Amino acid sequence: MRRREKFVIVSVLLSLGLLATQYVPLDWRYLATAVLFVLSYFSSAWALADDLQSTEWLTIVPFPALYASAVALFYFLLPEMFWSRLAIVGIFGVGMYALFLTSNIFSVAKGRTIQLLYAAHAVALFFVIITSLLFSNVIFSLRLPFYFNAILLFISHFPLVLMSLWSIDLGTKISKEIGLYSLIFTLILTELGTLFSFLPMQIWNQALFIMSFLYVGLSVLQNFFKGRLFRNTVNEYNLVAILMLVLFVLMFPGK
Repeated sequence: MRRREKFVIVSVLLSLGLLATQYVPLDWRYLATAVLFVLSYFSSAWALADDLQSTEWLTIVPFPALYASAVALFYFLLPEMFWSRLAIVGIFGVGMYALFLTSNIFSVAKGRTIQLLYAAHAVALFFVIITSLLFSNVIFSLRLPFYFNAILLFISHFPLVLMSLWSIDLGTKISKEIGLYSLIFTLILTELGTLFSFLPMQIWNQALFIMSFLYVGLSVLQNFFKGRLFRNTVNEYNLVAILMLVLFVLMFPGK
C-alpha cells in the first residue's frame, strides 16, 4: 500500500474517532481522549513505518497524536451544534493528512536536503503553535491550581518543543544540546503559564500569549540551530516580542 493511501486511511479513521469521542458520557471524556491518543500514536507509526528510526518514535510519531489529543480536548468545549462539530472534524482530517505529509518529509530527509524540507518546517511550526493554543486553552479552562497548570503545560509542550528543534537537525539521535535547549525553553514557558495562573486574565488571552511566546522562542531557536540567527532576524523577532509586551500591558487585568 502506498504511503499516501495510508495517510488518507488513518486521517479518515482518526476523524471518525474524534467524532466518536463526542458521544461518550462527559465522565469518560478524558479516557476517550487517552484512547484516541494511543490509537493516533500507533496508527501514525503504521502510516510512517517505512522510514522510521528509533529516535523518530519520540520525535515524529507523537506529533500527530498530540495534535489529535489537543483537538479532542478542545472539541468538548465547543457548543453542541452538529454542523459546527462536523466542520471541525473535516478540518481536523485535512490537518492530520497535512501533518502526515510533513512528518514523512522529516522522515525521508535524514542525511540529505530536499526542497520540501523548508516548507515542512513552516507547516510543522504552524501545527505546533495551533496544538499549543488548544492545549493551553483547555488547561486554563479547567481552573486548576497553578502547580497542576505547570505540570500539564510542561507535559504537553515539551514534546512539541523537542520535535521542533530536532526537525532542524534530523539526527539519528537526539543530541544533548537539543535536549537541553528543549528542556530550558519548556521550563521558561511553563513558568510563564504559572504566572498567568495567578492573573484574572481571559482564558483565550492566556492561551494566545503562551502560543505567541512559543512561536517567537521556537523561531529564534530554529534559526540559531540553522546558523541563520542574523541581526536582522533578531530585530524582527524583537519587534514581535515588543508587540506582545504592549498587548500584555493593554490587556493586563485591573489596569
